[in-house]
Amino acid sequence: MSDSVQSPVEYARNVVGRDPFASFLGIEVEEVREGYARCSLTIRPDYLNAVERAHGAAIYSIADQAFAVGSNSMGSMALALSFSINYLGPAMDGEKIFSEATPVSVTRKISVWNVTVRGSQDRLIASGQGVAYHKS
Repeated sequence: MSDSVQSPVEYARNVVGRDPFASFLGIEVEEVREGYARCSLTIRPDYLNAVERAHGAAIYSIADQAFAVGSNSMGSMALALSFSINYLGPAMDGEKIFSEATPVSVTRKISVWNVTVRGSQDRLIASGQGVAYHKS
């Protein structure tokens, strides 16, 4: 596989956006363009924790997926170096949540991304930051 990508947005949507784990969870790519990604996930009963809220792993997964799709929309294969998240509110069973990733800084080899996860009425559920390494 080449490190540069001929059609970055299509690669981000159709290859990165359909990776096996994200597909298994049911994460959908809602929108992708150069430097932006929006993904969605409907919380299912098997995504809940002991207090009937979405498990942090489900929230982290949609945030990480938006980061992956967004960082791979820039023209070269991107690999995560780090991703941190702050959980700010709950997501409930049946709720459709959305994650958006936007760049803070992009250089030839490294990009830094802000990622948010929001629920009903645009309520903030989590906020994160990722750092990606660009291979070409």
